[in-house]
This record gives sequence, structure tokens and C-alpha cells, in this order.
Amino acid sequence: MGAAVDLQKVCKVYNKIPVVNDLSFTIEPGEIFGLLGPNGAGKSTTIRMLTTLTRPSSGEISVAGYDAVRQSLQVKNHIGVVLQQTSVDIDLSVWENMEFHGRLHHISNPQRQHRINQWLDYVGLTEKRDALVKTLSGGMKRRLQIARALLHQPDILFLDEPTVGLDPQTRRRLWEIILDLNKQGMTILLTTHYMEEVEYLCDRIGIMDGGKLISLGTLQQLRQQHGEGLVVKQKEESWEYKFFPNLEAANLYLEQQPDKTGLMVRPSNLEDIFVELTGHQLD
Repeated sequence: MGAAVDLQKVCKVYNKIPVVNDLSFTIEPGEIFGLLGPNGAGKSTTIRMLTTLTRPSSGEISVAGYDAVRQSLQVKNHIGVVLQQTSVDIDLSVWENMEFHGRLHHISNPQRQHRINQWLDYVGLTEKRDALVKTLSGGMKRRLQIARALLHQPDILFLDEPTVGLDPQTRRRLWEIILDLNKQGMTILLTTHYMEEVEYLCDRIGIMDGGKLISLGTLQQLRQQHGEGLVVKQKEESWEYKFFPNLEAANLYLEQQPDKTGLMVRPSNLEDIFVELTGHQLD
């Protein structure tokens, strides 16, 4: 089986300005892939190209084995999309949103009703099936978006900052749903601004900046590449970070300093690596 998602030398230009520039990476079937980057890095444009909402200026994109430009309908039949913005109709009920989506995908009855009941139960919204979406909490609306995206049984799920603005308990519930879907064999691409979310969920991580992919690998590979040990130094209102291959090397450096005021050693994490690579905090 080939890659679930394959980008080769993809570029997207707006007003002669490259927003995505020579982007290449693959996502394997059954993988949870985290795509990170500061605002303006090109993540959203990349997602729009992968989900057939925007055509690339050049390069090749394959999703579920289909060309994202020439076979966009086949791609849409194999993907589910959950956007950061609430994209369900707030003036319809939970069931009406699901029914409308099912009809758009030409799912016939009684299969459509079975799937609606199945996925509403899966995300814990069965008791809210007749409630207007406008009366739901933010977490319930996000769970409805996930249920709707799963209704046509896609192979690949795109999650664009699915937990932004949610309370910690609701975020953890969505993490459980994401991991369970992955255990069932679903391939997932996730963008998020929460580093612990990526560390907890993702098999591999790609970091974008300036429209380019600047780092790619598992969390352990990234830590090995950039340093597993960190010496942190407080300077007035800011912090300085110095990477070392391991904690032993970081501790040795600390011991050699005549003045250890404001210095501490700890293991590096994904946010440290992200800031080191991009020079930005995630906003």
C-alpha cells in the first residue's frame, strides 16, 4: 500500500508571494502526523490544498491514492475534515446537521440513519440529537464536527486545531477519540498550537516555517537531532536555552560554571525545539 498522503515539491503562490514553497513529505497509512508552525508558516494553505479547497501552483499532491487536483471528487470521498472554525449549521439540530451531510454524500437509508446513530453515540451526543446546535457547548460542537466528518467513513481525517479554546477535560476527551479512531486504522493529520497535544498523540511531526518544511521526524528523533539536554538561564525578563546531546553533558556544563545563579538543567521538549528552529513561540 502506498502513502496515505504524498506531497512532492508543492508550491502555492499568492500575488507573486510563495506561501508554500517546495513542500515535500508523506504520511503513512495508520499514522497520526502532526503539522506545526508559527502563524503564517503555510499550514492552513497546506491543509486547504490537501482537502481540495485550493489548487497548488505547482507540484503533485496525492491523497488516498488519488490526485488532489485531477481526482478531487474521489479524494473528498475518502477524507473527513474538522476545521478550527465551527462549520456546522447552528440553526439546525444535531440530527439535522448529520442528516444533511449524509444526503450530500448520497448515503441511502436505512444505512444513513444507522451511521448517524452510530457516530452520535460514539462522540457522546445521542441525548442531544434533537437539540439545536446553537445551544451546545464549544466541546459538543467540536464533537459534532468530528461525528459529521466520520459519517461517510473516510480513510483519512484532517483535524485543524480541533481542541483550540476548549477546557482541559474536553480536550482530553477529544484526545481519547482521536487515539481510538487511529487504533481502528484511521490516518490522521493534526495541526495544533498545543505542544503537549502533539507529544501525546503524534507518531511523527513536521515543522513548517516560511512555507518550507524545516524539520521532520518522531519526537525522539527531533530530540536526538537538536539535543536531549537543556541548560536554561534566566536573564532579567527573558530566558536563554543551550542544547546539549544529553542530560549528562548539560549537567557537566553546569558544574563548570563559576556562577550558577539563574541556571537549571532539564530534558528538552518539543516546544524548546520548535522555538529553537523557528525563533517563534506558537501564538
